[in-house]
Amino acid sequence: MTASAEARDTALLAAQAAADKLATDVSIVDVSDRLAITDAFVLASAPNERQVQSIVDEVEERLRQHGIKPVRREGVAEARWVLLDFVDVVVHVQHAEERAYYALERLWKDCPTIPFVDSASPEAERAAGSDGDPSADGEPAGR
Repeated sequence: MTASAEARDTALLAAQAAADKLATDVSIVDVSDRLAITDAFVLASAPNERQVQSIVDEVEERLRQHGIKPVRREGVAEARWVLLDFVDVVVHVQHAEERAYYALERLWKDCPTIPFVDSASPEAERAAGSDGDPSADGEPAGR
């Protein structure tokens, strides 16, 4: 079984919100085959506690705009590892030191990932430029 379409959409929305606040190493792990309580983990890092809190605030706000509210929040006071539980998706925003130490990707390495590309990245811009527009490659239309 793989993550539901709704969980994938929520995870991608959360990942983009984190990336928009300059989170690093943003990834999504499909844990639906291993866990009965959630479908996906969104993992994001930040270099300091203030940035962790900024990312958490943006993820919550972005999802709230889509009618999705967390059922639980943990770690907000310390802002070293904040967990936002949206039921089908759990968002982990970690200080870079915690991310390296706990290495959640290593713990869940047998699980598939859900592809995520930050919309502001050069890869996304290249993909958007080649979405069927014949002039996107610099060649005049009709050639």
